[in-house]
Amino acid sequence: MDAATLWKRYRDWLYYHEELEVYVDISRMSVEPDLIDHLTPRFEKAFQDMAKLEQGAIANPDEDRMVGHYWLRDPDLAPTPEIRQEVIDTLAKIEAFVGQVHSGQLHPPGGDRFTDILSVGIGGSALGPQFVADALAPLDAPLAIHFIDNSDPAGIDRTLGQLGDRLSTTLVFIISKSGGTPETRNGMIEVQAAFAQAGLDFSKQAVAITGVDSKLDRQAQSEGWLSRLPMADWVGGRTSELSAVGLPAAALQGIDIRAMLAGAKAMDAATRVADLKTNPAALLALAWYAAGKGQGEKDMVILPYKDSLLLFSRYLQQLVMESLGKERDLDGNIVHQGIAVYGNKGSTDQHAYVQQLRDGVPNFFATFIEVLRDRPGDSIEIERGVTCGDYLSGFLQGTRQALFDNQRDSITITVPEVSPYYVGVLIALYERAVGLYASLVNVNAYHQPGVEAGKKAAATVLSLQQKAMAVLKESNKPMSLEELALAAGAPDQVETLYRILRHLHANGRGITLVGNLGRPSSLQVSAV
Repeated sequence: MDAATLWKRYRDWLYYHEELEVYVDISRMSVEPDLIDHLTPRFEKAFQDMAKLEQGAIANPDEDRMVGHYWLRDPDLAPTPEIRQEVIDTLAKIEAFVGQVHSGQLHPPGGDRFTDILSVGIGGSALGPQFVADALAPLDAPLAIHFIDNSDPAGIDRTLGQLGDRLSTTLVFIISKSGGTPETRNGMIEVQAAFAQAGLDFSKQAVAITGVDSKLDRQAQSEGWLSRLPMADWVGGRTSELSAVGLPAAALQGIDIRAMLAGAKAMDAATRVADLKTNPAALLALAWYAAGKGQGEKDMVILPYKDSLLLFSRYLQQLVMESLGKERDLDGNIVHQGIAVYGNKGSTDQHAYVQQLRDGVPNFFATFIEVLRDRPGDSIEIERGVTCGDYLSGFLQGTRQALFDNQRDSITITVPEVSPYYVGVLIALYERAVGLYASLVNVNAYHQPGVEAGKKAAATVLSLQQKAMAVLKESNKPMSLEELALAAGAPDQVETLYRILRHLHANGRGITLVGNLGRPSSLQVSAV
């Protein structure tokens, strides 16, 4: 493509929102006119689907739920007066709680002020707060934040070790909508044990962020926890950062949550326009569809050229992959949909995997996140007339051109700065793009049956572990793996049983394995 044609294509496809100062450029994507003609009726339906969703239609039919994260930043859009008031009251409760913590009205039993936050959650209850903290928390944040987001004992020990003596002045958030998420429950029990070992009263420093009347909510109420903040049934985990999941921690760190909500509200309005070329989220959905032929044939590589946006790709992994990665469409057909997401940051990536992006397997499309303002204040010149920020901008433009020269597709999203307002803008832009793309490919973006299947499989493994231990203790004699599996009622689960026992043996958990560990059938198993 010659320079004049490319310049015209850029001008034709460039989206700019004057009020938001946001650009979306899909000119380097392989979007052909016949594809637009083909997708126009689908986009008309997608716009209608999104309008119905915001009006309170059941958008998650598998769970018979409304999907209302858009109401969080504009309660006047809520479909009922009750939901509108719920949003307003929850935000007021969050801000009142944060004010009481900052003022010292709410304080730990052994100190005047809380110094740290320990956030215990997983998935959407962790990724959003982690992204926002890394992007926006000031160096002199009123409270520092730490996360337990896995059932890794060593990881839990490391986080608690980082807190050290400050555990006595740490505010603990336990985040789970249902109150029954195993990883969150496990983390809570570990933290409770750490508090007990330190002679501290966990309940005086614990906050439950959960659904009203959930198991966790009832526990917090009966044990007299410091506070309880409500999670709405109509907000899914991966779209919950601007709810009680993410706002309390952000505000406690000194982040302007009203600005985050305002940015999301403004982008919601921009992406509500029912016209493909003047809707930035629709342009993203179109580009995604074109790149992967509507089947997710290419991965989405997120390349933010700003250190503070490092975790944006991890946040988008859940938002995009959990929303779109579905075996069946809304009509029950097997479709195996989804878009894989990965990323790091520029220009670090130019010394990491951009080599493969340009010269290797063309199984991706890139998204550059460009931030126009380098830093608050002026920059020194690294060379005559050139700053560090100029270099970063040059690296972005150079990489974009190098990819295009080798027929690699890319999108560029440009925002003025990384601030609470523009983090809200980015969150809302991608939430809407995911919703529109899901409609184009006819999948339910708001459930996660694959996640639930994994949880059920894990529960089966743990049940087998308990049965096997009971058999060993009762038999009081060595057994082969095959004999033990049969006695435990799981003759077809010998491999699983081997892996369970190997783990228990490695951790000194009352199991003795005699024989060659690399030859499972040679082993004799007994209980210590």
